[in-house]
Amino acid sequence: MKKKILVVDDEWNMRNLVKIYLSKKNFQVAEAVDGKEAIQMAQQISYDLMILDIMLPDIDGWEVCKTVRKTSLIPILMLTARSDVKDRVQGLNLGADDYLIKPFAAEELVARVKALIRRQNVKKEETTETLMCFGELSIDSESREVKVKEAPVELTPKEFDIFYSAASQPKRVFTREILLDKIWDSNEIRDLRAIDTHVKNIREKLRKEGLSFNPIKTVWGVGYKFNTQEEQT
Repeated sequence: MKKKILVVDDEWNMRNLVKIYLSKKNFQVAEAVDGKEAIQMAQQISYDLMILDIMLPDIDGWEVCKTVRKTSLIPILMLTARSDVKDRVQGLNLGADDYLIKPFAAEELVARVKALIRRQNVKKEETTETLMCFGELSIDSESREVKVKEAPVELTPKEFDIFYSAASQPKRVFTREILLDKIWDSNEIRDLRAIDTHVKNIREKLRKEGLSFNPIKTVWGVGYKFNTQEEQT
């Protein structure tokens, strides 16, 4: 499966140049022309990496990076003509993963993109837990079992995938679009309302088994996030 890259730059020539370089290396490239569009796209689709220009016409790259980092661990490569050390430090402090100065060589851009994606994949492997416990609630990714006070809860495959995705990244807010893109196959019929139905069913099944807290919090206007027992006390 092709890795998906979001390129954010207000200059068509730069977006097109980056797209040409990456497309030749079998990456799937999407484009955003300003900061507002970049934030919306990052919330709707799960990208593997973002290439972000600093000098944008509405919301600058600093603010885009800061906003995206609140809900996503997507690798961010800052791409800009500004070479000052203070700028690089600021970007890294806001959550950027790397910094590339214009003009740049195609080989270096591709190498940095591949390195960031490879590093992210290693992080995912290292942080993957087979068993997660949240007080009276446990989730086992290997056996695909959910238990409340050691009593098994029968979830459908889609319900388990939604629940495990949220629990494995408890600080992340998942939009309905992200969950659809993450869990549904490309050839399946996709309906945003299906996410709401599955979440409702998950909550009800866990409540019937005696779970004392609501494990999936609705973030109004955005989507859902995992809700630990500690966050509700």
